[in-house]
This record gives sequence, structure tokens and C-alpha cells, in this order.
Amino acid sequence: MSDDILKVGTYEFKSRLIVGSGKYKDFQTTKDATEASEAEMITVAVRRVNITDPGKENLLEYIDPKKYTILPNTAGCFNAEDAVRTLRLAREAGGWNLVKLEVLGDTQTLYPNVVETIKAAETLVAEGFEVMVYTNDDPIVATRLEEVGCVAVMPLGNPIGSGRGLANPFNIRVIKERAKVPIVVDAGIGTASDAAKAMELGADAVLINTAIAEAQDECGMARAMRDAVRAGRGAYLSGRMPKRAFASASSPTDGYFWD
Repeated sequence: MSDDILKVGTYEFKSRLIVGSGKYKDFQTTKDATEASEAEMITVAVRRVNITDPGKENLLEYIDPKKYTILPNTAGCFNAEDAVRTLRLAREAGGWNLVKLEVLGDTQTLYPNVVETIKAAETLVAEGFEVMVYTNDDPIVATRLEEVGCVAVMPLGNPIGSGRGLANPFNIRVIKERAKVPIVVDAGIGTASDAAKAMELGADAVLINTAIAEAQDECGMARAMRDAVRAGRGAYLSGRMPKRAFASASSPTDGYFWD
């Protein structure tokens, strides 16, 4: 599948695994796990991770912006105004134009505030940002965000950091079938089988952070997620066999050599 390229706005990627940079025990582990994942894009919480102060330990000393596409995100923002301001600052600081928008509703569920998300997306798109947007798994909302001009829609699989896998596989499939932009399953992935399932449903990519960062062996889990994404994508492109109510012999039942 060397020619199976993920196109997000004006960007192109060979890897369909996107990783996060949060929750790791230190920057060196972040670097090692990111390398093991073979991802090409890594999200960075602008409000929580130092990427601008040269006087303090800086993530970009470990994650080379020449090697990886840095995806600034608005983690910790609970209204459109804060989210827009955060990404404007990110563009000023690092020149980053491809961004991840997430506007949360509360601190307990970390579910998206859809109204504020759409409001922020409209402003950012109008200002020339290429917006990848985190949202719930509602097909109507996903379509609306695409209409606004987002370059990728990122429906949750389950709440952020929950590790519970895909709550509504049917919704993910519907969102994918209706979309003309990439669909990236974001949040809820707990292990490799979850990532494979998302890709088998037709997701264009998955974004994984906690499942790797909180694994006992971060690099080992990063490699497992890498392989799961590739396997799930391959299965989706190959087309699975139909499910049947009854058994179907694996050997033909006609043309026997003897009766």
C-alpha cells in the first residue's frame, strides 16, 4: 500500500496513525514512542506543552518539526474565543497553519461543545487555517463541520482518555460514507484491536495518545498501533467477506473425485 496516501488539506502523509504528545513521563519517552509509531503527524497542546520558551525544556528539542508535522491543538479550551486565540498564537509562534480544533463542554466528560466548535471553525476557516476538528459521533454535525470548510472531521470513538474503544461503530461508518473529507477517529482507542476496527470501518486515520502514553511499554504499544492501523486499512481496502447466518463449506461441494 505504498501509494495509499492520506491527503489532509494541502498536506500528504504515508502514515494513517496520528499520535499525541501528552501524558508521557518525559519528553525522551515521547520521542522514542513517536519514532516507534512511524507516525508523521503529532498533536501538541499549545496551552499545556512548552514549544515557545527557549529557556525551558522544549518539546521541539525532541520532536523535530522538519521530520514531523506538528499539529497544534486547543486542548483545555471551553469556548470558541479561547480556541481561536490559542491557534492564532500557535500560527504566530511557529507558522503552523494545519491545526486541530477542540472545544470541550466540561471537565468531566470532555465531550465537545458542538455549538462553540462550529463557531470557532467558521472563524478559523475564514482566516485561512486548515482545520482538523474534534467532534461527537453525530453524522449531522460531521456534515455541518465539513460544510464549514474543515479539512478533516474527527469524531470521538469514546470519551478522551477512556480507552473503551468504539461506542458507536455504526455512526462512524455513516459519517465516513457521507464525507468528502478525511474522517479521523479521535479519542477512546484503548488497544490495537480498537485501532484496527476503526480502520476496518473505513476511517481514514486514527489519533492515539493515552493508549500509548499510559501503556507499560510505550514503544511496544506504539508499534502495535502502527501495525493495527496498517492491517485495518488493508482489510478495508481488500473488502471483507459477507457475514452469513449459516455455515458455508470452505471446500467446493461439486466435482468430487468420488461419491
